[in-house]
Amino acid sequence: MFLKRIFQKRTLNILAKDGNLISELRARGLIAEISQPETQLIDRIENREKLTVYCGADPTARSLHLGNMVPLMILLNFYVRGHNVITLVGGATGKVGDPSGRKTERTALKDEVRLDNITYIGNQFSRFFDNGLQYWKNKNISTGSTAGTFTKVNNYDWWKDVKILDFLSTYGKSIRIQSMMSRDSVQSRLTSPEGLGFNEFTYQILQAYDYLHLYRTFGTTIQVGGNDQWGNITAGIDLISRMTPEYKKSPAFAITAPLLTTMSGEKFGKSAGNAIFLDPSINSAYDIYQYFYNTADADVSKFLKIFTLIPLEEIEEIVSNHLNNPQLREGQKILAKEVTDLLHGIGTGIASQRISDITFGKKDVIKSYSSKELMSIFKDANILQVGNPGETLNDLVARLTESSKSEARRKIKQGSIYLGVNKDKIIDPEFNNLDELLMDNELLILRVGKQKCFAIKY
Repeated sequence: MFLKRIFQKRTLNILAKDGNLISELRARGLIAEISQPETQLIDRIENREKLTVYCGADPTARSLHLGNMVPLMILLNFYVRGHNVITLVGGATGKVGDPSGRKTERTALKDEVRLDNITYIGNQFSRFFDNGLQYWKNKNISTGSTAGTFTKVNNYDWWKDVKILDFLSTYGKSIRIQSMMSRDSVQSRLTSPEGLGFNEFTYQILQAYDYLHLYRTFGTTIQVGGNDQWGNITAGIDLISRMTPEYKKSPAFAITAPLLTTMSGEKFGKSAGNAIFLDPSINSAYDIYQYFYNTADADVSKFLKIFTLIPLEEIEEIVSNHLNNPQLREGQKILAKEVTDLLHGIGTGIASQRISDITFGKKDVIKSYSSKELMSIFKDANILQVGNPGETLNDLVARLTESSKSEARRKIKQGSIYLGVNKDKIIDPEFNNLDELLMDNELLILRVGKQKCFAIKY
């Protein structure tokens, strides 16, 4: 009942207007550090100046992940309050490699892979702000402004025309070696057995120039990044200040987001092995919903503040009601629906909740549908798979979960696999009588633990 009331409630609350935006971002846990003079930034926001904010990502993988979403939420909060936002894909910097937060040098990608990644990530940026804007409008939240503009750029577009001798003669004297050497990303690698290549050492120069270019071209005065980007961003501020005579009238700022972790200290990201990706072809809306539905009680408040635009006072109400009856998981349901709607579009949250209720709810729920109805629901959610007749359970689990056969065998023997509408636990990896568990002789439901579910058509 509480969940229904929250969803039906027309949110007329006023989000923190421009003067309190920095305070709200802090209250949401979105800010780790802000460069000085912070008071000047707050004054510009309070005076309702239209600012331009940017963040970037190198195409080192096909998709952004939830950890990348935290800086993007800072941009989204600026965007819906009328400020302009820019996302940068590092078509040039991606060829060099950023040493920040790394103990070893990145493995270079083939050019065709890198170029594909540029397209994928650019599309993910567009989807995020398109869906984010609709999500904000759908909540009927007033910020006192219309949304700003969204622009995508690729830094290869300007770096391809830069000549090294011209660059060094123009900017070299404004780039201080002492400052470069003092960066944490440099110091940590200099003392490591792997060392640091010249390519990675100069990465901060490239990112610094990107900030200068956007400062001059778009009037960009705020760069947002993860906390490990502080050195690279402030290198840009230093270059801008040295190259801009009137800098004090319009200084540049750095805002960094904290490293995203759960209450238990678990990190998010590709290297942590628990990444949830923003590319819908990798992780569906249902995957997003199910991931956040399984959030620990201790993380519900934190994630509602970071990953949604629900007003803070309403979040307090949600959390209070949730903690009174945590077994109902109402807080997780709201969190999962909101994030799914934000990332995949309005309506995908409710649709994913329906699938979750079918696959992980009581047996009577799934039995109330025909196999044809279920296949239609699962197909729309992009989680309907095609079965191979004669396939063993071990082969099926390995294929669906994209894991090795030994890993699939381990999951089966541990009792993590449930089959059919009755959710039978099968612990024999070589079990191949899957047709015995088909619904209407054509559909198999397979659950992996508490998060993953597959529908297989035969």
